[in-house]
Amino acid sequence: MNVSFKRMLRRRSRAAPGAESAASAELTASIVPVIRRADRFSVQDLLVEASHGVGARPSRLVMTTLGTVLGIASLVVTIGFAQTAAGQISNQFDAVSATQILIEPAEVRNSSGNEQATGRLPWDAPERVDRLAGVERAGLLADVDVDGQLITSVPVNDPSAAQTLSPAVIATSPGLLAAVRGQVVTGRYFDAGHDERGDRVVVLGSRAAEVLGINRVDSQPSIFIGEVPYTVVGIIDGVERRANLLDAVILPLNTARADFALAAPAELHVQIDVGAGALVARQAPIALDPNAPENFTVQAPAAASSLQDNIQADINIVFLTLGILALLAGGLGIANVTLLSVMERVGEIGLRRALGATKRDIARQFIVESAVIGLLGGLIGSALGVFAVVVVSLLQGWTPILDPFVAIGAALLGTIVGLAAGAYPAVRASNIEPITALRGGI
Repeated sequence: MNVSFKRMLRRRSRAAPGAESAASAELTASIVPVIRRADRFSVQDLLVEASHGVGARPSRLVMTTLGTVLGIASLVVTIGFAQTAAGQISNQFDAVSATQILIEPAEVRNSSGNEQATGRLPWDAPERVDRLAGVERAGLLADVDVDGQLITSVPVNDPSAAQTLSPAVIATSPGLLAAVRGQVVTGRYFDAGHDERGDRVVVLGSRAAEVLGINRVDSQPSIFIGEVPYTVVGIIDGVERRANLLDAVILPLNTARADFALAAPAELHVQIDVGAGALVARQAPIALDPNAPENFTVQAPAAASSLQDNIQADINIVFLTLGILALLAGGLGIANVTLLSVMERVGEIGLRRALGATKRDIARQFIVESAVIGLLGGLIGSALGVFAVVVVSLLQGWTPILDPFVAIGAALLGTIVGLAAGAYPAVRASNIEPITALRGGI
């Protein structure tokens, strides 16, 4: 009870009977301001009551906060992994797709409905496009028809032996391996001298070498196309573009022209600088045939920025959906526990209402409690999410990518989730009447 109120009562008890009416008036005038001041629930009182309500049950606080922690951490992790994955995919695109152009002869349908090429790639096509700005390497490729001849590593034809499928035969220029980002495992790739002389040398893809039983070239092994021997000078692997080379026997172009009547190259692979796709795609057909550039089709990469944006948008949608679902689960956990807290604190709420607390005071207290729980969960969850993204990225050898505003926004989002989750329990608590509390119900 207020001190001034107590003093007024003592003065009233000592006053003379004749002064009773005057004392009563003075008492009434003193009580009204006291009651008005008692009805005021300051911000400080609100914070004190809310902090007491939050910390009164530490075990429940931990369990309630855990739901928000998991939700916010899941959201930060999913967005962080989405951004990191998009960055990795973009890097891979820049390393391979964004730096590769494929040029082929254009085709039209003839009167019989078959595809017919309208032009031919020149044999010196790599030299012609090498002069263009943005071109790093270029190489020709063509499939070779060996007319059904078997490809073996021994010259003996054993009719009783089981027939195996022969590898494909492909002819390339010396610069193709670098243009398609291949690697020599053992030996070497044939050079311009082998090509000019039409030497009977071959390079094997790693899977073709395994089929033919050849794993080293220091003893100058040979393979046989039909009955003609070809010396194996190297084995390749790790081709990032045109992976079917790993299953093939690869000849120099002029060797294929002399031995198998190869008419013309079929593809020109060009490795370019990042961002030079549009320029090279426009200039390459003119460099190949100034009089008829329309005789060639060019497959150039899309703009790196637009592709990266599309990739990141698609991945973000998937991961963001998962994060939102996890966050909703955390919000429901806060709502359930807060509602349970209201049911358990009916007596406390009724007593406070009886002492003068308004419905608004009760509602604000429970909303603040929920917001504090949400903020704690948001801060802890955001920190754990960032830590998880960094650790997993480092373990995988990736570059972790996470917008700092995501971490800050996730922490604030925890507060918003707490506010939203505490709205209904706060309304329920504010509607509790003192008489209802004394009867033990809501």
